Amino acid sequence: MRIGLLGTGPWAGMVHAPGLNAHPGVEFTGVWGRRPEAAKALADAHGTRAYDDPDALFADSDAVAIALPPAVQAPLAARAAEAGCHLLMDKPVATAVEDARLVADAAARTGVASVVFFTSRFEPAVAAWIDEQAAAGGWFTGRGEWLGAVFSEGSDSPFATPWRREKGALWDVGPHALSVLLPVLGDVAADGGAGFQVVAARGPEDTVHLILRHESGASSTLTLSLTVPPAAGGATVELRGVHGATSLPQGGPEALACFQRAIDALVTAAGSGTPHPCDVRFGAHVTEILAAAEAALGERA
Repeated sequence: MRIGLLGTGPWAGMVHAPGLNAHPGVEFTGVWGRRPEAAKALADAHGTRAYDDPDALFADSDAVAIALPPAVQAPLAARAAEAGCHLLMDKPVATAVEDARLVADAAARTGVASVVFFTSRFEPAVAAWIDEQAAAGGWFTGRGEWLGAVFSEGSDSPFATPWRREKGALWDVGPHALSVLLPVLGDVAADGGAGFQVVAARGPEDTVHLILRHESGASSTLTLSLTVPPAAGGATVELRGVHGATSLPQGGPEALACFQRAIDALVTAAGSGTPHPCDVRFGAHVTEILAAAEAALGERA
């Protein structure tokens, strides 16, 4: 599969470009970025071509991997789908519901395959744990904490990007948490109107707390932050139900290995015609839930 890359930021440089370059089943066709000099530097580092025009990259590719801020990612992904390119997107697919639906509709209309890179879903131990808990059922409640120190005092994280500073933990790590909980506890229940049964409250800095009611009858709580003290960071998920308690496996492969599994998933989905569980429709639904949480936060402001 010929795959081009949209984006030149830290995630593109650390994961996407080396992952595409090293994958034995992929031809890394080239790089486009909003900064041409950065696109050239990244392309040169991986022995591929820099493109000035994203549509030219689409024309030379079977698929595109995207490592761009969500507001930029969504319209370009829709253009790529209209050009017939399969989509390997980052999370969140968008921070506006209409943008997320634009991409999902474009993928459905053109029949291209799509995978959203929710990193944890491509860690083998985590994926196996999710499948096991979903099959077991009988869960009463879940608790998740996704805590980072990206914007904590003294941090020099390369991920302290403008869009993360603007949108905060809800939109950066919230998608990861939902990608783990939803397959196990079921979708978030509707509220009888156009939204979901979500309660939200603010904590320190960008920290947010969510309470979710799931269609299965279970409830869950989430604490999300990019500003905890470095020693307090980490991701945990705990489930309690008729089988007792179980927790998300810790550790596992690095992001680069997970990204290469996401490439495998896209190749498989494109070849088989069977949608991947983390396709753009699922990604768009995650955006809908997070938008409802954001609205709930606004109501309590």
